[in-house]
Amino acid sequence: MTSSLAHSAPPSVFDLEAYDYHLPPAAIAQEPAPRRDEARLLVLERASDARRHLRVRDLPEVLRAGDLLVMNDTRVLPARLRGTSDSGAAVELLLIRATGGGTWECMGRPVKRLKPGKILRFGDEAVTARVVAVDDGRLEVAFDGEVTALLERRGELPLPPYIERAPGTAAADRERYQTVYARNPGAVAAPTAGLHFTPELLERLAEIGVERAMITLHVGPGTFQPVRVADVREHRMEAEWVDVPPSTADAIAAAKCEGRRVIAIGTTTTRALESRARPGGVEAGSGWADGFILPGVELRVVDALMTNFHLPKSTLLMLVAALAGRERILDVYRDAVERGYRFYSYGDAMLIL
Repeated sequence: MTSSLAHSAPPSVFDLEAYDYHLPPAAIAQEPAPRRDEARLLVLERASDARRHLRVRDLPEVLRAGDLLVMNDTRVLPARLRGTSDSGAAVELLLIRATGGGTWECMGRPVKRLKPGKILRFGDEAVTARVVAVDDGRLEVAFDGEVTALLERRGELPLPPYIERAPGTAAADRERYQTVYARNPGAVAAPTAGLHFTPELLERLAEIGVERAMITLHVGPGTFQPVRVADVREHRMEAEWVDVPPSTADAIAAAKCEGRRVIAIGTTTTRALESRARPGGVEAGSGWADGFILPGVELRVVDALMTNFHLPKSTLLMLVAALAGRERILDVYRDAVERGYRFYSYGDAMLIL
């Protein structure tokens, strides 16, 4: 299922340059907080423009009984495979999604070594792969054995390129770059707002009456695809697989009916819910979502959002601006830089109420 989201806003908010901001390289987090819920939390109250500077562990002081947190339970695959071509040259694959019969859609490098017919080997593994086709930078690759087991043995978590790791030093990321509630394998990147939660924090929230529901959106590379058009309305999002269980649809419908807040944990959850929005809630079920949320798009399900700090000129920053306003968000980001907040996947968080 895909969605076409209507938008109406002043033309200036559709200028790509309107989403640029200065970020010192030192503000990009290379490591997570020592404890997940020790990350800083900037709370923005939209109605008053008030801002508070807390820690994620302080969420029980901010949220209230009846709030419904909706979280993305996707699990990141160890989807990066390093190997060699049949000529002995080093190659790298990023597996994106299975397409059936042992065949996967992949990204790979160097592309010049990944021509159709090339056989790829992964160390001493019995499983090999053959490049079937190359189209616009994407590969179709056929594996001759069990791919899931191969990834568990040889795969690496595909950390974002701005997180620098020396070869062989990313073992700790296998656990830390997953949410504690990750259940459904299929993503190539983590829903990073969820990385801040611990079992203890979730238990404390439940004790004060905060409810919780799950969706699945398998985060794909399209979420991070650079916007290359001057008018952002011309950008096309790559579709991602979404599943909304009936129990989650029921919980959202009840919250909406009773006037309680639906709080999305992350931009991926927001996209999933808005892709299946209907009057009074969301439609249960699964399908593909490719809706682009930017200023002028009315959010019909999500009342509040917890999210990390995003890259300049990114679709994720535009989604946040759709909820809180472009100028206000850029002002908040300037404030966060000055106060030493940590940005991007392993960085700090903000809660927009």
